[in-house]
Amino acid sequence: MNPQPSARRSRLPLSLRRDPVAWDRQRPTWRDARPGLIAGALKRAQARPSGNWYVVGATAGLGPDRPLARTVAGREVVVWRGADGRLHAGPGICPHLGAPLADSPVRCGTLVCHWHGLSLDGSAFAGWEPLPAFDDGVLLWVRIDETGGETPSDAPVVPDRPAPAHGLTAVYEAIGVCEPEDVVANRLDPWHGSWLHPYSFVDLAVVGSPEAGDGPDRLEVEVSFKVAGRLVVPVRAVFTAPGPRTVVMRITEGEGSGSTVETHATPLAPDDRGRPRTAVIEAVVAASDRPGFAFVRRAAPLLRPVMRAAAARLWRDDLAYAERRWHLRATARFPG
Repeated sequence: MNPQPSARRSRLPLSLRRDPVAWDRQRPTWRDARPGLIAGALKRAQARPSGNWYVVGATAGLGPDRPLARTVAGREVVVWRGADGRLHAGPGICPHLGAPLADSPVRCGTLVCHWHGLSLDGSAFAGWEPLPAFDDGVLLWVRIDETGGETPSDAPVVPDRPAPAHGLTAVYEAIGVCEPEDVVANRLDPWHGSWLHPYSFVDLAVVGSPEAGDGPDRLEVEVSFKVAGRLVVPVRAVFTAPGPRTVVMRITEGEGSGSTVETHATPLAPDDRGRPRTAVIEAVVAASDRPGFAFVRRAAPLLRPVMRAAAARLWRDDLAYAERRWHLRATARFPG
């Protein structure tokens, strides 16, 4: 990594790279990205409890007139808000004749089936049983005990993040042909950052990695986010896996200290060829104590599409990584 103030605070968030290294001249990281180390971190993440909670979408994506629908591990689920703002969730199949409740409107906090007008207010009715739901202010969660198979918990494990009221939040979603573990394994491999994503990351060095442990594994990274040309934003960040389907990157030093990127992997229904599909739901919560950040927050409607576009570019490559990993596992050709 080039000797520059990667994690030091300066008056300006930008730095000018000195003696930038060409992509094919940077130090190879394959020896550091040991398969056993990544596999060990993944195994420990999968052993951590989730309480059977799954992320189903963004808080901001749930409007007052339509439900949010998702198929979680093959089970249709709908989420909507009651008249009092309370979050409701349950099966996405009407108990009357099986209509898809995803296509039904919400009227005065009641989900009204568009086939015959059966109304659901979120309480049990005619064999339709509600599911526990949770809104953490950024993401929506649903607890599905028969799918999760774990000991249920009252609430999901929500990572520490800047308060949404004081940060800039954007949520990106994508779907890949893979399983949640392939998405998590990708995020537990920060060594690929400046090789696979040279358009976004440069001068990446993993300065701390776990060998074992009972707590969330910490992968500590020094990296510079590319802005334009030789202009970069250098930071130090830590990756942790607080649960089997979640990886969190938190900036610990440098511009935006405290900001988080949460990656959640939610299993969906198989595709028409029987291959598994996984939704990547990634929440970016950016924060800064700079006085100008108040202006940035006011410009949120303009900045969120830019943030989602940046995430889409990264996940175009990272989903290809995850899909390739699943394909090799499914054909018993994955190394190791």
